[in-house]
Amino acid sequence: MRVLTLGGGTVGRWVADMLCRRRHSVTVIDNDPENVRRLNSELDVRAIEGSASQATLLFQADVLSADLCLAVTGDDEVNIVGASMAKALGARRSIARVYAPALRDLSTFDYQSHFRIDSLLSLEQLSALELARAIRNPDSIPLEHFARGQLEVYELDVATGADAAGQRLTDLKLPSGVRVGSIARDGRMWIASGADETRPGDRVSLVGMPDDVAKARDLFSGSTGKKRASKVMVAGGGETGYHVAASLCSHGYRVTLLELAAHRCDILAKLLPEVTVVNANANRRSILEDEGAGTVDYFVACTGNDENNIMAGVEARELGASRVLCLVGRPDYANVVGKLGIDRAVSERDVVARQILGFLNEGAIISQRKLPNGEIAVCELEVMEGSRVTQAPLADLPLAGRCLIAGFQRDGFVRVPRADDTLQADDIVVALVDQDAASECLPLFDRG
Repeated sequence: MRVLTLGGGTVGRWVADMLCRRRHSVTVIDNDPENVRRLNSELDVRAIEGSASQATLLFQADVLSADLCLAVTGDDEVNIVGASMAKALGARRSIARVYAPALRDLSTFDYQSHFRIDSLLSLEQLSALELARAIRNPDSIPLEHFARGQLEVYELDVATGADAAGQRLTDLKLPSGVRVGSIARDGRMWIASGADETRPGDRVSLVGMPDDVAKARDLFSGSTGKKRASKVMVAGGGETGYHVAASLCSHGYRVTLLELAAHRCDILAKLLPEVTVVNANANRRSILEDEGAGTVDYFVACTGNDENNIMAGVEARELGASRVLCLVGRPDYANVVGKLGIDRAVSERDVVARQILGFLNEGAIISQRKLPNGEIAVCELEVMEGSRVTQAPLADLPLAGRCLIAGFQRDGFVRVPRADDTLQADDIVVALVDQDAASECLPLFDRG
């Protein structure tokens, strides 16, 4: 596919190299002549010198034939403007990398919809979600990447004696904002339909609005008493640490966050009132010991420095932390961290690579990711004008057991659909699709 990359710095160069290795045609625009010279001489790309937000440069880079535009300069505003212009000038999909949290805060302004960009990606937020997922639900895939944080997926086992055990899904009194997405039994996973009956030992995924998912969990868990809240210590209060703490405390974890900068601690304390924020250096063993790092269920190191993260993780492990997770950027550290007692290392590059590769699709597919077993994909789809899914209510479409519409976005709002809902052109849909039926289901969303 043809990919236009705006920005040839550290991230842009790495993205271009990754895509070239996968035999995609890559063009890079960068305003640094030295970066352009290096890219042209060292990578199999076409690099052009100039501003990523100038229409003449975008036309010179053949934006009209681009399947994907990736705006990854070091300037949020340039990325948004460049990605927006590329989409308006003919690129099929456009993505902008952003750092500032305000640009992703839908409560103030929807930058993504306003500028008609397909996705705003934050390396820090994506890494944080990966770390939080490894704690909350390691076998699942986060829908935050698809539904802009307004949908959640939660996997759990059906307990013996649970209200849901032995019942058909149509007979369950689930909250209106949640659906059973998939059922796994005896090594097989399939998309749930109303006629399915859950059994003790089944592993089910609940998909929907966060509050409704939380209410529905008791039907399957069979738990009456409250479990002890797991304790988590997060080292580093930057954007990644903030998102890790925010994600976990909203799901009932007891979180302590260590941050060296006093002014940042003040900000974090206001943003995260349920989190214990401590002004301390997470790389000092005595401080980790005093703050109880040896008693936590999870220790997460994301200070912004690979070596500091590894050292803090090793110290926490020696003090007695049950599980240790670290954010590690350098690829050559991947084989080292496991030998040092670190249970999980998350790389920003690996996380973003999966996201970018998920956008290299055709037709109505905006992005897609496969669930861990590989039999079901989570797809973000754009409903095209005149497509077959707009011609009948969801209950009348040939999707049952093959494709589950988990949620859809219309006019900036995301909700879980009812059986009598009818999709409209330009809706953005999040769907679970059986891979064996993908060739039959996905064309239903294409232009008629």
